[in-house]
This record gives sequence, C-alpha cells and structure tokens, in this order.
Amino acid sequence: MAAAHVIEHWDPEDSGFWRARGQRVAQRNLWLSITSLTLSFAVWMMWSVVVVHLPAVGFRYSTNQLYWLAALPALSGATLRFVYAFAVPVFGGRRWTALATASLMLPALGVGFAVQDPTTPFEWMVGLALLCGLGGGNFASSMAHISFFYPKARVGTALGMNAGLGNLGVPLAQLVVPLVITAGVFGAWGGAAQTDAHGAHWWLQNAGFVWVPFIALASVAAWLGMDDLDEARGSFAEQAVIFERRHNWLMCWLYTGTFGSFIGLAAAIPLLAARDFPGIDTRWAVWLGPLVGALARPLGGWLSDRLGGARVTFWVFVVLALGIAALPAMLPSASGPAATPAAFAAFLACSLLLFTAAGIGNGSTFRMIPLIFLRERRAAAPATPQAQAEALREANKEAAAVLGFSSAIAAYGGFFIPKTVGTSVAMTGAPTAAFAIFFAFYLSCIAITWWHYSRRFAPMPC
Repeated sequence: MAAAHVIEHWDPEDSGFWRARGQRVAQRNLWLSITSLTLSFAVWMMWSVVVVHLPAVGFRYSTNQLYWLAALPALSGATLRFVYAFAVPVFGGRRWTALATASLMLPALGVGFAVQDPTTPFEWMVGLALLCGLGGGNFASSMAHISFFYPKARVGTALGMNAGLGNLGVPLAQLVVPLVITAGVFGAWGGAAQTDAHGAHWWLQNAGFVWVPFIALASVAAWLGMDDLDEARGSFAEQAVIFERRHNWLMCWLYTGTFGSFIGLAAAIPLLAARDFPGIDTRWAVWLGPLVGALARPLGGWLSDRLGGARVTFWVFVVLALGIAALPAMLPSASGPAATPAAFAAFLACSLLLFTAAGIGNGSTFRMIPLIFLRERRAAAPATPQAQAEALREANKEAAAVLGFSSAIAAYGGFFIPKTVGTSVAMTGAPTAAFAIFFAFYLSCIAITWWHYSRRFAPMPC
C-alpha cells in the first residue's frame, strides 16, 4: 500500500513533466497539507483562548501563571520543530503528516476533559499546554514536504499558500472557540456546563472536543491522498550540513522576526487586550490580527516572486519597528488614553498593522531560503550539467532542512513575546519595556537584511 504512494521520479523544473503530471500531484499534496496544518495551528493556539476564560469558571491561577500557560504551547512547539524539521526525508512526508496530524487527538481530548474540573492542578495544565505544542511542530515538516514538489519559480507562492492558509488555524481557533464554549454543542456526550460568578454557563471542554472529528478525517485523508518523493529521502547526517551554513543562522534570526512576531503576538494580544481594556468585550476582535497575518503570508510569497524576497523583507522590518514603537501609546495609562472603545480601536489598528507586516514577512523570508541555498550550491559546483543537477538536488534538501530548522527557532517567539510582556507587566506594571526590546530586535533584522541580502552589491542578493 505504501509503495503506491512513493514517487521515484520527480522533476518539477521540466515544464513538460510539470504540465503532464507534476502540477496535479503537487496541488493535491499542497491542499491536504494545508488542511492538516490549519488544524495543527488551531490546536496549537486554542490554549491562548482557553486561558483567558479559566479564571471566570473557578480556576485560581495568578496572572503570571496564565501568561505561562499562554506561552508554553509555543515553547513546546518550537522545541518539537527541531525533530519535525528533519523528519520528512527520514520517514517520508505522507507517513509523517498522517501520524503527526493524528497526534493532535492527545491535546484536543486532554484539554476537553481537564477544563471541566476547576480543581485541576496547575502542573497538569502545564502538561496539557506543552501537549498543544504538537500542533506547532507540524509546521516544520509540512513546509519541508511541500518545498520538494514545486519548481523554484513557484515555490514562494506554494509555501506562502501552505503556511498562510495553514496559519488561518490561529484566527480560526480564536473565532470558533469563543463560540462553541457558549453552548452544549455535544449534548450529554460533551459533559456538563461550568457556571461563572454571574450565573452564565460555559462549556470550556468544547474548545478541545470541537477539533476531534476534523483531526480524524484529516489524518485519514493525508494517509490515503499524499505522496512521498524518493529523491527527497535522506538521513539526518546529510541534512546536518546546514549547521555549517552561515545563511542558515542568518535566516533563523530573520524568520524569528517575522513568524516569531506573528505567533508571539497571537498569544500575547488576547491577554493584553483583556487586561488593559477590562470594560470592553475584546473577544470579537483579537482574532482579526492573526487572520490578516495569515492571509498576508501568501501575498508575501507572491510579492517576493516578483520583487525579490530581500527587498520585501527589508521593508517589512521597517514597518514592524515603527508599529511596535507606536503600540505603547495606544494602551491606557495614567498619562495616555482611557480604556474607551476608541482607544481599543486604535490599539487594534496598530496590532493589525503588525500582524500584516509579519504575515508578509513570513512569506518573503521563506521565499529567500530556497534561492539562497540554490545559488550557494551552484556557485560551488562545476559548470557541467551533471554537477549542476546534483547541486540542485542537494540545494533542495538543504533548503528544506533550513525551512524546518528556522521555523523551529522562530517559533520560540511564541514563547518569549508573551512571557516578556508578562514579565514586563509583573515588574513595571506596563508592557512598555517589552516593546522596547522588540524594537531593538527589529532594528537588528533591518541591518542584517540590508547588509547581506537587499543592498546593492549584497553578497547574496535574493
């Protein structure tokens, strides 16, 4: 059965092969990957919504503990990506995608059962938060798998679609979870409701249970419908050469600035909005930022295919620096605006700008990586057709490994951003110090992008 899903010959750069067979197979794998990745992000980020509601139904956790719970899925997901980044060449993209998607059942069911009891120990919730990181790990293997299927002229758009539409799982979770926890969607099978101090009924367990049937369907679809590429096979040792590549580490830094911002702000903004605008129902709006960020990612890949990834990335970091510098002025304070709907609208607008820039940057940085490693390997290889073809194969493997590895490093932004914000609030009463750190980081990203990739006569223009 498995042999039927292994493709021995794959040459997307051959236009005849691409038209006759390659495009159809690549698109099937892409859409199945998007489905699994969307659910992965939804499970990964559902915890950021659940955490906001825990105090209302009787969980006695401190503010700092809540920030820890919001940050831990990102810490876990980032760490798991180090494994997932190298899994596709070793195990095969189809097999790994199906099993990794099925593993999402663990946090979905675990959260569903645990939140029904407000006496659940904090340590148990920490374990569940870490399990939610299984969804975050899937991104690294998904992007590596899809990167093999597309010709270089289209890989930016394909990766942008895979990641961008997959990233829609973040706003999907932040939109769906607040809706399903207000009703007994699963009847008696879903468990009893919890009651808050105002007598309102909540079904927090639905935050996990709602994803279970979709996870089951997506796992089966991946197993039956995806393919493995024989030429994408490789050992960890073959991929480990990327640790010697300077551009691997530079792109890890830059992708942390884009994806790390996206996933970190997605975890921090709901808690920040609930804290600073207590008299306003912010739940209807906090999912808009991840939504526009996810939708902007394919745009970033498309723009980079036409304008150049480095040029787009440079201006992305300029916007991120300006946006994060302006954000503190949008928050209520003794010397700033009051916590009014107008002030929240300004805060939301600034947040949307940050998410949009981060989303475009997610696409542009991932467009840069395949080109960087292709040019580096071809420049080092003899000019013979055989040597150049081998350089292309090796560049594809290295680029796929870097895509996964950089996504692992960048995902730590999902931990450090909410944790830094929470620490700043705990120590100073405001998140301003955290924003100053982020601003300095974006300045470093501007300098790296300009010097190495976007300036005239840059050593690696892309």
